[in-house]
Amino acid sequence: MAANRSFTDYVSSRFYNEFYSATEKYIEKNPDNLHLDLKNVKHIGEISLSEVEVKFVSVRDFPELNIEFDVIVDAEIVVNEGDYHYDDYDLFNKWFLLRCSGDLGCSLDDFAIREICLYSQKNKNHQPLSDSLVPYIKKEQLDAVANDFLQRHYPEVLKKPMPLEPKKLAEKMGLEVILRDITEDLSIFGQIFFHDSEADFYDPDEHEYISTSVRAQTIFVDPKAYFLRNLGAVNNTIVHECVHWDKHRKAFELERLYNSSATKIKCQVAGGIKNNNKEATDWMEWQANALAPRIQMPLAMFKTKAFELIKQYKQQSGTTMLIDVMEPVIDALATFFCVSRIAAKIRMIDAGYEEAIGTFTYLDGRYIKPHGFKKGSLKRNQTFSIGAVDAAIQSMSNPELNALVKDGSYQYVDAHFVLNHPKYLEKDLSGNTRLTDYARTHMDECCIVFDLSIESNVRERYHSECFLNRDQTSNISLSIKYGGGYEHSTQEKKVKLLADELAENARIYGELPTSYTSSLKMVKKWRGVTFKELGERTKLNERTIRRIVNGEEKCSINSLILLCLSLHLPPEISNHIISNSPVSLNLTDPDHQWYSFALTHLSSQTMDEIRTFLQQHGANPL
Repeated sequence: MAANRSFTDYVSSRFYNEFYSATEKYIEKNPDNLHLDLKNVKHIGEISLSEVEVKFVSVRDFPELNIEFDVIVDAEIVVNEGDYHYDDYDLFNKWFLLRCSGDLGCSLDDFAIREICLYSQKNKNHQPLSDSLVPYIKKEQLDAVANDFLQRHYPEVLKKPMPLEPKKLAEKMGLEVILRDITEDLSIFGQIFFHDSEADFYDPDEHEYISTSVRAQTIFVDPKAYFLRNLGAVNNTIVHECVHWDKHRKAFELERLYNSSATKIKCQVAGGIKNNNKEATDWMEWQANALAPRIQMPLAMFKTKAFELIKQYKQQSGTTMLIDVMEPVIDALATFFCVSRIAAKIRMIDAGYEEAIGTFTYLDGRYIKPHGFKKGSLKRNQTFSIGAVDAAIQSMSNPELNALVKDGSYQYVDAHFVLNHPKYLEKDLSGNTRLTDYARTHMDECCIVFDLSIESNVRERYHSECFLNRDQTSNISLSIKYGGGYEHSTQEKKVKLLADELAENARIYGELPTSYTSSLKMVKKWRGVTFKELGERTKLNERTIRRIVNGEEKCSINSLILLCLSLHLPPEISNHIISNSPVSLNLTDPDHQWYSFALTHLSSQTMDEIRTFLQQHGANPL
């Protein structure tokens, strides 16, 4: 489809004479019904139509390619004085509704005006197609629209949970599915032909595009998609094209009224319609993307199967915690309904299981454990999980976030900024810091929220689900920023939980001398750590540490950072010691940027954890 077409413009141009003639006849036959408020004319003489202008057209959807449409015209009416002694006249503008019908299958050659009357809000059409003949479908109507689609084409899947067979659906709709190479670069995943035509397909053996005769009602899917993606995505593509046939044939036939050579819709792998970025085709693709998984997983049957699997997996694992079984349940649902994991995950959220939001997340190339939170705590474009690079950028560049975390009361653990309290953070058997089970199921209490927005060239309207699709294979680029105003760990809660620790930190900070060596002696005594223990933690020679602390040896910035981290000092105390020393951080150096991040957000973690973190992000691990 090459352009965003207007049905109003088309009928205004093609049927103007018919609209004029019908309005003129109505005026001639019904002068007493015009409700004319005469000002200049005393005795009505000739009433004539001067001009009509089409104001808008409202279209109703009917089966196949039949439509009914209301054309509202603004008619300029001239009323001449009946007394020949005077030349007075009045001009009136009246709106008329012309109820029309036609078949797009024969290019509206059977156009007819079935009724004409004065227009009022009472006879307004309340369920129109758009001016591009795309159905109006609100988000809250999607499940009802999907159910209507299934009632007409595949009703058995509404009676009990079962997988929908896409090829069988296409067959029921009179469509044929053919697997073949479509493009060389795999940019077209699927396409549907509305009319017989000649089309170019890539031939991998000849390494060129070959012209091929194609019949109408044919769906093509590139077989390489099976290998590049998964069976669930291929099934979704077939259903997606079936939706185009069911919902968008009228929009396509409107295109053919303007351009008789149009024959097909080509859907890109990225989620749009090839060769078009207009509003109407955006909506068509959004509808096909949104309806396809709802057709594959009708809500009532999906909930029935989900409830059954949740009960089964809870019994098998001996747990009562929904978050503990959410991932295997999602995988089982994906397998049962023959859809992708992300499609099943999003459907679980649609079904009211917000716990699914915290599942199957991969950041910095590693898996993030499932987590849950109070219903309504997150919007669709928000997250508790943030990669280390984004975390470093946000903590340094965002004043609001910096003010919230600069006292060390939040630690960056497992891709989350977590309130640094034993209720939420603990050590595992290896001594590594991790979220407690309570924290993982109450993220809204202890973690900072971030806003996501799509950064790559994927259209956000029909890819809002990409916010949830941060898995190891996702090619969606997201930008992330601190969700100021949405943090759930309020300052009041933080102060209440950490009151004693924050007070103690503040006391020590207030007593620190300006000498960095005297400060090191004070905090070493405060932490109750020996030189030997510091040597083991920092991997520095014990004698070297002693000489640095006693001011007998000049320290390096790396050594001073190691001492601050190994003493688990709050950020403001580390900053005090470094700023009063003869060395300093160089924040133009990438290594030092990560050291600053570690001093602020990793101070409670072990040196092994900190070194691993630095190494993972390309910094010298000290």
